[in-house]
Amino acid sequence: MDAIECIQSRRSIRKFTTEAVPQKDLKELIETAQWSPSYKNTQPWEVAIVSGAKKAELSKVLVGLLEERATPTPDFTTPASWPTAEQERIDYLMKKRKELTGLDLTAPEMVVKAKKANFNFYYAPHAIYLFQDASLSEWSIFDMGLFAQSLMLAANAKGLATVPQAFATDYAKEVKECLGIPASKRLVLGLSVGYPDMESPVNAYRTERSSTDSICQFME
Repeated sequence: MDAIECIQSRRSIRKFTTEAVPQKDLKELIETAQWSPSYKNTQPWEVAIVSGAKKAELSKVLVGLLEERATPTPDFTTPASWPTAEQERIDYLMKKRKELTGLDLTAPEMVVKAKKANFNFYYAPHAIYLFQDASLSEWSIFDMGLFAQSLMLAANAKGLATVPQAFATDYAKEVKECLGIPASKRLVLGLSVGYPDMESPVNAYRTERSSTDSICQFME
């Protein structure tokens, strides 16, 4: 597929097949994403790909913390509120997901269920964590976003699926301990990776986008 088709066809997937992705293909995703631009070519990204027994161990740790009602300690503070336009998009998404699945994801018990799904990486065969040195400036977080986007597009081009997961960083300290990531690093994002199960109704809905005219101005 060409670049435009790859961007427009990418979507977040929350149900995967159990088929493992060959390690060489996972490595190719990272090799491709490494060509992302970064401030002064700093390339401020590091990656942990987690599979098999280690992924199962990590999921057990995270679900256990959730069930213990441990206070989340992400390296990035969860937004307390959103501007009106952004909140309206969130509300619309929650409404559409409720219509599709019958689950009210604004209800506290459903949030717990959603977090458990996140901590099990939607039962994808692989999880990917992106992290970087905590001393880096906020600009390097932008660079990490470019890397994450490139990784997800590379996956889409290879027939793989991904979903970026903020919840997967809720217990950053414990994730780093489990994966042997130094405490001096900051956990930026988790992703589930695998082959999509497009027969699942959870993958039937694709989010809309705002009109271009509502976000773009031409100035001459």
